[in-house]
Amino acid sequence: MGVPHISNRSGRERERWSRRGVLAALGAVPAAVVLTGCGDSADASDGSDASESSATPSARAAAKKATIAVTPADGTTKADFTDRVQVTVTDGTLASVKVTGDDGSTLVGTLNGARTTWTSTSNPYSGTRYTVTATAQTGTAQTTTFTTKSPGETFVGYFTPEANSTSGVGMPVSINFTHAVSDRAAVQKAITVTAEPAVEIVGHWFSDTRLDFRPETYWAPGTKITLGLRLKDVQGADGVYGVQSKDVTFHIGREQISTVDLATKEMTVRRDGSTIATYPVSGGDSDHTTWSGIMVISERFKQTRMESSTVGLGDEYDISDVPHAQRLTTSGTFVHGNYWASTSVFGHRNTSHGCVGLHDAKGANDTSVNGYKFYESSMLGDVVIVKNSGERTVEPSNGLNGWNLSWADWKAGSAV
Repeated sequence: MGVPHISNRSGRERERWSRRGVLAALGAVPAAVVLTGCGDSADASDGSDASESSATPSARAAAKKATIAVTPADGTTKADFTDRVQVTVTDGTLASVKVTGDDGSTLVGTLNGARTTWTSTSNPYSGTRYTVTATAQTGTAQTTTFTTKSPGETFVGYFTPEANSTSGVGMPVSINFTHAVSDRAAVQKAITVTAEPAVEIVGHWFSDTRLDFRPETYWAPGTKITLGLRLKDVQGADGVYGVQSKDVTFHIGREQISTVDLATKEMTVRRDGSTIATYPVSGGDSDHTTWSGIMVISERFKQTRMESSTVGLGDEYDISDVPHAQRLTTSGTFVHGNYWASTSVFGHRNTSHGCVGLHDAKGANDTSVNGYKFYESSMLGDVVIVKNSGERTVEPSNGLNGWNLSWADWKAGSAV
């Protein structure tokens, strides 16, 4: 700021005016300083406001009450059992979630990274009442209940062999379903078959109602097999759900493989690699040839009735007391005792309607005859191989006879 120039004044006046000008000029400087100081003061005031508004979200949330929500909602009576259970919290984080069913089951789950959402890792079971207890880190807790609806239509799988049974080395694990399965992959994934000692086991679908499991070669003697069924609420077809959730075990006994050569009309029985017996037999005649291939004993009867009408042969025979009959195919092939044919037939002529016969006695109690001896030495799951019968190889689905498929073809029938 300049000092005013005033003319026609005395030196004293000029000096006086000069001092005022200087003072005025100097007075302007503190004003600028004060303005600058006000600027600093204003910044300090704004910083105080910013500190209050920049409180962390968790700090602000802590000042609020956490709110917990559960899906399905509290009191739901027909919740969908095909959806996961979910628990969410707002204005807080989750400390724990527990979901228990009235059947004693527990649903486990996982939290997201922010610990604001818990989701069950599996669906709830159908027809079950659940209690959900959720607690937030702030201590807020909430308990809700819901009940899942029951499925409209269901299916089960009937399995062979029986639980806790001991079978021969050829016994597959065969499951027959009570309803046609359209989603084969979903059903097969819900079934496990494991063995001790461990071996690769693969499932093969013979139809939409039958799934068998086997290893590449016969089971090792002494194997323990565990079948795990986790079919409950698995949708096998549109609107049709499984109901089973169980584990069963089977055991494999000794190895017995019998080979029937219908050219020589002789059956050789080998157990654990050694020949234990040789029996003369009679097979199917030229009009009723016996299936060839690998067959597995699937049923055993000390005595049973056999009627030709049940196998499409009209009224050719009806024998009420066939002794020592062991089924090889669903279509009606048996290896059995025969008391009505002359002893000279066995080992010399094939005269049957397709079965393999051994000399036996009426009443099934004579321990000296071959029919009795072979029956007593056998068990379900034993392998009987027929060759040189003049007939083609039996269909793998005709009985428990999947061993007639190569390993590659067997694996091609898996849905997973």
